[in-house]
Amino acid sequence: MAPSAAWPMADIITSSRSWIMSQRDMIRQGGRVILPHSVLQNDLLLAAIAALLVSVVAIPLVRHVRRTPLEPTKTKKDDSKSKQRAFGHWPPSDFKFPTPEPYPDWSVADTKPLPYRPFRYGPKYNVTMGLRSTPHTDWIELDNHFPRFHADKAQRILERGSRCCQTHPEAYPAAIELLEDLTDYLPARYPTLYRRTAVGLDNLWSGESFNIVERPLAEDPMQICARLVQDDLAIMIERADGVYYLLAGAILLPGFWRLEDKYQMPLSEIHTSGNVPQFREKLERGMLNLFKRLKPEEMVARNNYFFQVDDELAWSSSIGSEDSTEVGWDTAEIGTVVDKFYFRSERQTLRRLPKTGGVVFTIRTYFHPVTEIAEEDYVPGRLASAVRSWGDDVSRYKGKERYQGALLAYLDQKHEAQVKNGLDLTKEDEVKGYPY
Repeated sequence: MAPSAAWPMADIITSSRSWIMSQRDMIRQGGRVILPHSVLQNDLLLAAIAALLVSVVAIPLVRHVRRTPLEPTKTKKDDSKSKQRAFGHWPPSDFKFPTPEPYPDWSVADTKPLPYRPFRYGPKYNVTMGLRSTPHTDWIELDNHFPRFHADKAQRILERGSRCCQTHPEAYPAAIELLEDLTDYLPARYPTLYRRTAVGLDNLWSGESFNIVERPLAEDPMQICARLVQDDLAIMIERADGVYYLLAGAILLPGFWRLEDKYQMPLSEIHTSGNVPQFREKLERGMLNLFKRLKPEEMVARNNYFFQVDDELAWSSSIGSEDSTEVGWDTAEIGTVVDKFYFRSERQTLRRLPKTGGVVFTIRTYFHPVTEIAEEDYVPGRLASAVRSWGDDVSRYKGKERYQGALLAYLDQKHEAQVKNGLDLTKEDEVKGYPY
């Protein structure tokens, strides 16, 4: 029999006992004297031999059993995979957007823009998404620049309309959901500017009334949303291929890009087509994961900054006509007059709409003359250091070549004056923290 055969345990014991008995009979027949404990206590010997036989036979058996594949066991992970939603389909969430507290002492005349200064000292400029969690209460930020933004948007809608505001049929439910959220949020957060009505809301400053329940709506839902806030707005929708596409937008004050160039583009292509520095290497994976995992209960924010060599909020004409085929810093004029330089910073938020699953971008621009922010303590020195820390790719993207000479000379001069007047550089961390 082969060594690896599986012998029944009873056969092993029986064979062992027969062999021992035969050996005892042979000894007696030979007339030899055997010490009693060597033979008469054969049960101990029997057990030892049986154990030896078991070990010899059973070891190959155990090895044989271990080679047999185990039956697959269903785990919670396997179960969750089987229950994963289909791409392009979002089961409605029970999450309800929390009603915000009124903004303290808000006034369309007196509430100043928040002083976002989202730049850091060099020598190294790190390319990151720079996301931070933010409460739903702070979703939309309005201030005393609202009248200018409101007027500029109204003019842009009149002149360019659907070139700046579009809603794809696939994104229409998400655009309606966004409009409903704003209609609930704004009167609660800014009660001196907006009043809730049975059919929508009223703007108490402009006298406008918005009906959000009539069908058809008076205008594109994204266009109505744009009139309510200072932000530009975009909605990304996941399709059946699992990719998010820009399918709704009200991009009226972008400065450097056009909705018509990006409309219906997938998320990654929006950034690669704009030559965003190090997007593939450092940003893409994290961004795609964010869109997959973002929950309605979460909201994140980030800030960025640029420079303009003109004072036009909606479109920076210094880089070329908005209607040109090719526009960018390569076609921009060289800026030499600092009084015309503007600091442009964006505060962006991302949140998922609970009913439709669309991901909403809000893009709020803060727009100030460089000569204004350079009067603030620590700002000129920190800003000059940040600009000098840009790598070649970031410098091209931000158009540094077109303004660096005049800008850096001015900032250095203002920094030196602050230090000369007694500014203690060691105290900066005590009075300012990112992104301010």
